[in-house]
Amino acid sequence: MYILKSHKNNQYYIGSTSNLDSRLVLHNTGKVKSTRLYRPWSIYYFEKFQDYRNAILRERQVKGWKSRAMIEKLKLS
Repeated sequence: MYILKSHKNNQYYIGSTSNLDSRLVLHNTGKVKSTRLYRPWSIYYFEKFQDYRNAILRERQVKGWKSRAMIEKLKLS
């Protein structure tokens, strides 16, 4: 599970992947439609999981917060 931060407008993007480095390249080269307009992106926060299912569950949990303050607290912990 990862959180990216846009350098253009400080927006966050939350997702899951098995290869964070290659996924970041896709975001920054405009291959991901939902993030194309807000490039460039950098990794703000990430968590590793043993399986993809748990990563997706965590992604959904974080997306459910809908709170910038809660996302920013993750980086402090």
